[in-house]
Amino acid sequence: MSEEETKVEAATEATASDDSTTKEAAPKKKGKKWPIVVGVVVVVLIAAGAGFWVWHEQPSFCSAICHTPMDPYLTTYEQEAGQPGVDKWGNEVANSSSMMAVVHKDQGEDCLSCHVPTLSEQMSEGMNWVTGNYVYPLEERDTEMLTEARGIEDDAFCLNESCHNLTREDLQKATADMEFNPHVAQHGEIACSECHKAHRASVMYCTQCHSEAEVPEGWLTVAEANKLSAA
Repeated sequence: MSEEETKVEAATEATASDDSTTKEAAPKKKGKKWPIVVGVVVVVLIAAGAGFWVWHEQPSFCSAICHTPMDPYLTTYEQEAGQPGVDKWGNEVANSSSMMAVVHKDQGEDCLSCHVPTLSEQMSEGMNWVTGNYVYPLEERDTEMLTEARGIEDDAFCLNESCHNLTREDLQKATADMEFNPHVAQHGEIACSECHKAHRASVMYCTQCHSEAEVPEGWLTVAEANKLSAA
């Protein structure tokens, strides 16, 4: 065999050896795919979590998942402002705008604009729902109950920079033309929730003693409200 033929044969054998080595080494590359798989899973979980959190902010979430007793409350929230409607008990309401849930919805607010639960409250409510340890229909909550876990004063629930940036004095002036000014604390300060109801017609507290007191459109007197709540 000539020297040239020997070189060609050696080169061929070397190429074949390289191909064989490459084929044997190729399967090892499969192990490098796991970071991609993990990355895809993480992205999917993040997207799902973000989507769930967005839904968590919507009123529909309140009755769809953890808050079975919230169905009647969602119904009151979804009603058109200024129209006849029903309250959380199914009673007729002459003007749905007498319910603060409807008014707030009409202004672009949602459930979490007022109901701002702490993490501990959410965990407690979740456990109560899983175990069935809840009352139906739900007990009406006043501003003291709604703020107890947040360390703020009752007034701060409504009178704050994000909601109603007013003081008690401002409120007195706003209703100064009423014969019985409901915002004058002549009998001591009254919590906002005594008059302003979210999921039922608001109540004119002054009618408890003054039957002739002016009652805003769609609102109820104390006597009328007591009949409904006792029904």
